[in-house]
Amino acid sequence: MNQTQQHPSALVRLVGGLGDQALYVLADLGRMGIFLFFALFGLFKHPFRWKEVLKQLSFIGAGSITVIFFTALSSGMVLGLQGYYSLHKFGAEGMLGSAVSLTLIMELGPVLTALMVAGRAGSAMCAEIGIMRISEQIDALECMAIDPFRYLISPKVLAALISVPLLTAMFDVVGIMGGYLAGVKLMGVNGGAFFAGMEQSVTNHDIRLGVIKSFVFGLLVVWICTGRGYFVQRIRGAGFGAESVSKVTTQAVVMSSIAVLIFDYLLTAVLL
Repeated sequence: MNQTQQHPSALVRLVGGLGDQALYVLADLGRMGIFLFFALFGLFKHPFRWKEVLKQLSFIGAGSITVIFFTALSSGMVLGLQGYYSLHKFGAEGMLGSAVSLTLIMELGPVLTALMVAGRAGSAMCAEIGIMRISEQIDALECMAIDPFRYLISPKVLAALISVPLLTAMFDVVGIMGGYLAGVKLMGVNGGAFFAGMEQSVTNHDIRLGVIKSFVFGLLVVWICTGRGYFVQRIRGAGFGAESVSKVTTQAVVMSSIAVLIFDYLLTAVLL
């Protein structure tokens, strides 16, 4: 009798827990969707904080140049070495420029740039907004009739939409030069064949795909990172005070990185 009575109650608790989790996820998605709407709407509200945009451009864009440069250089050189090793088996070393440039422009450039920006700038933005939320600074802005989205979030969104595509373009150029150094200078591939293969294979469609990805990834990173910080007190299991900010910052970086990888596949499948 006891076992018979325990099974329904355990099943009810299981189903209730799943339902509760599903409702929490739906509510969280709704909050984040409304957050994105107001963040984008704040771009068109006046007066706009252009000085804050320049500050965020310096932080997100100029501050990420070093990590983007070395990531691109190492990625391009590795692609050059591995591409040469693979193509050499078929006697097609002349196609190395094509392989390196297409891989960087269409895939590695936008993805790795977004991941580096998420780890460096996205975590800082999430922590900043989260600390402002738990210290009631955002509530103070609302009490003074100052729109927190126009004041805090929208400048970061605009700066990310400008910085990430530019950083991606830099990544592509540096990565291609890294592939050139590894393939031509180290492995002895003909330099003219390297650039000729790149010129013949890379089309405007390939470049356009990389640009679209960089815009989408930049929006995903700034949206998720600032949104997690903004709703730090509503996130289940985050805790309180400084502990909540640390957990939510980690969550924001992980979520934005996963979102970049998922949307990379979706955009490739739709636009390729």
